Amino acid sequence: MTATPPLAYLTKRFPRLSETFILDEILALEGAGVPLRLYAIADPGETVVQPDVAKVRSPVGYLRPRGPAVRMHLRFLRSHATLLRRRPRRWLAVVAHIAIARRHRSTVRHFLEAGVLAVEVERIGAAHLHAAFAHGPASVAHFVHLLTGVPFSFAAHAKDLYLSSPDLLARKVAASSFVLTCSASAAADLERAVSSHWDPSVRAHTGKIVLALHGVDVERFMPTVPRAEEAPLRILAVGRLVPKKGYSDLLAALRDLADMGTAFECRIIGGGDGRGRLAGLAADLGLDGYLSFTGALPQTEIIDHYAWGDVFVQASVVTADGDRDGIPNSVMEAMACGLPVVATAVAGIPEVVQHGTSGLLVPPGQPAALAAALFEISNDAVLRRRLGGNARRHTVEHLSRADCARAVAARFLHAVGAPAGPPPDATPPDATLPAGRGASVAASR
Repeated sequence: MTATPPLAYLTKRFPRLSETFILDEILALEGAGVPLRLYAIADPGETVVQPDVAKVRSPVGYLRPRGPAVRMHLRFLRSHATLLRRRPRRWLAVVAHIAIARRHRSTVRHFLEAGVLAVEVERIGAAHLHAAFAHGPASVAHFVHLLTGVPFSFAAHAKDLYLSSPDLLARKVAASSFVLTCSASAAADLERAVSSHWDPSVRAHTGKIVLALHGVDVERFMPTVPRAEEAPLRILAVGRLVPKKGYSDLLAALRDLADMGTAFECRIIGGGDGRGRLAGLAADLGLDGYLSFTGALPQTEIIDHYAWGDVFVQASVVTADGDRDGIPNSVMEAMACGLPVVATAVAGIPEVVQHGTSGLLVPPGQPAALAAALFEISNDAVLRRRLGGNARRHTVEHLSRADCARAVAARFLHAVGAPAGPPPDATPPDATLPAGRGASVAASR
């Protein structure tokens, strides 16, 4: 019996502590029997990694391995010399395209990296290449496709989607086999970029956009015994300390909440360059004694903090450059743990947080509205229990990672020609999708 050719899976950096959704997807695909070979553009060199990284079966191949730059450049040279010798017309056509239309430093860098991966993809006989992000990894995958003819797909999430050139995104979609998006709002925004492209041959490819939610491990993230209701309200926020998470608004809301006479404690879990600025802002607002920053933590430790909390807060905003969240995985994790969520109605968040049912939604960039919602939560234990219970039920019924992973795995098994039954059904993603509708199904137009 002939072995199924592998799926080459490319991410930007691996392993990264903050990208648990990438690790979870890799483990889910391997668990579903997808013959996966893992590649990353670079090693992040982080000293703390998720314990589950040890469960990944595939070795990691780095396009930019650590070491002297001259060694890396020699690797680029040898790879491209091999490709030029094998298919001179293909290689020269790609170089001509870059020289005429894409004379950017990042384009040249991605082309050089693609040479290494192209040789590797042919060496292992990969039937399909998937890039985990829409920016650099998808550019590398696109070049590999142009150099070798191997079909590719990519995923679009948040920063990689909203800070990328719409023209380039549209062209990647047109060249790909399909594109995964983790929220209906992202699917709609990507479809808008494709459908508004000046080239009719590009506009015809909106049907490749696939809604495939990440979901959450509802067996790992579970409710615990509730605390005594008379204790100070415990507020939890989890996410990198970057502007789009809206932490400045959260701190302003906490100041308002304290002025309302509410007793509370708040923990913010996450790493990033913004910690110093936020700590200074917290001190200026007089939040000492109310607030603590834990730094970045592995998922196994974050679970204990979900058990600590009474309410989860997500103050996301759209930044001046257009960056925003998709559906933060921490929101789904908190919901699976039975925490009510107070969040801003940004991007895909309203797709999973139902206002008045599993949480409370407020407009972004309005700390007073955020404080009012937290005040309401703090003064109504019955409301907290109802919202938290509904949040848990919603994740189990509609956001189970096992269900989401099966749909995505079936698509990849089909892409590499494995016997996995018929390809997934084609149903259109809908940006107005009510929370929970279609959340456990990968849908394509």
